[in-house]
Amino acid sequence: MKEQYRNVFEEVGIGLAQIEGRLQEIKNFYFYGKEDERVYYPVGDDMAYIMDTGNNDARTEGMSYGMMLCVQLNMHDEFDRLWKWSKAYMWMQEGENEGYFAWSCGVDGTKNADGPAPDGEEFFALALFFASHRWGDGDGIFNYSYEAKEILRACLHKGENGRPGTAMWNKENYQILFVPGIDFTDPSYHLPHFYELFAMWAYEEDRPFWKKAAQASRKYLVRACDRRTGFSAEYAEFDGSPMRRKLPWTDDRHDWFYSDSYRTVANIGLDYEWFGKDEGQCHAAQAIQEFLLEDGRRNTYHVHELDGIIAEEQVLHPVAIPATVAMSVLASFTSCSKEWVELFWKLPMRTGDRRYYDNCLYFFAFLALSGNYRIY
Repeated sequence: MKEQYRNVFEEVGIGLAQIEGRLQEIKNFYFYGKEDERVYYPVGDDMAYIMDTGNNDARTEGMSYGMMLCVQLNMHDEFDRLWKWSKAYMWMQEGENEGYFAWSCGVDGTKNADGPAPDGEEFFALALFFASHRWGDGDGIFNYSYEAKEILRACLHKGENGRPGTAMWNKENYQILFVPGIDFTDPSYHLPHFYELFAMWAYEEDRPFWKKAAQASRKYLVRACDRRTGFSAEYAEFDGSPMRRKLPWTDDRHDWFYSDSYRTVANIGLDYEWFGKDEGQCHAAQAIQEFLLEDGRRNTYHVHELDGIIAEEQVLHPVAIPATVAMSVLASFTSCSKEWVELFWKLPMRTGDRRYYDNCLYFFAFLALSGNYRIY
């Protein structure tokens, strides 16, 4: 297992004491800051939720992100609070989606949806495995490794042997689905570095699948990221091309470089830091750093088509873009990488209604670039 992690901030000349001090500031801001800063909200004596402050709900994305942040930072109590809230209110015990988690709930725990979002399940599973290895398994829902394996079993085996529902992965091409039963994917959901670990820790009969999924996702990301810009679409077909079909539940576009897409190069960066495997996907990190450099210098970001043409002037998450581009440095340290790291170092966290998504990605980028996003 990996023992050494790059501290890119130190590599570009920032002192260790400064880095540690800034990490503590970020932690306090995110979990315990003022009302226009924090996204973590304790409930009673033993639960808590992460609020999507732009939508006033709690999502499996945010809950599982919060758990991953907690296990990385050794915040055991906060981790257990988030997990207990997730199991109490999000987990579905019956019906078509039994064994999955409702992707959105009101902050009072009322389910806003009866379907899952697969990125939540994959983050829940790995955060729980890490918790098991850092803190040991407990009883009931705190038997972390058992809970993680059961989540992954549901993800792969729903619909088999009389079990209701549909799997979250396409069994033929090993690709994660945007939602169960759909015939397209989301490039930012592809986490080959997670699947490498699932191939070691999932139920033994499922381990070969996860190994193949890791290989398939790296090759998929090569196709999904534009060679010149490094951009991926929010949703994409199984061949990597942007998903341009009209969806029954929304009129929004998802074939451009927009909110979900920002995570893709960050994931490529962490995958390369953890496992050092390049099927060609690391080129996207170089391309995006070079293409967006002038935007980074001006601190003005646009909504782009994948080929780089500006589609809209205003982005919804302007902090998420420089954070994730900086994180991509882990996969490709180019002539402009130092500048991206320095731009990110100077970038403040976001306040206000839209702070949730930006600051989640900001936090992950800081952990990764400081050598604190680790395998446990």
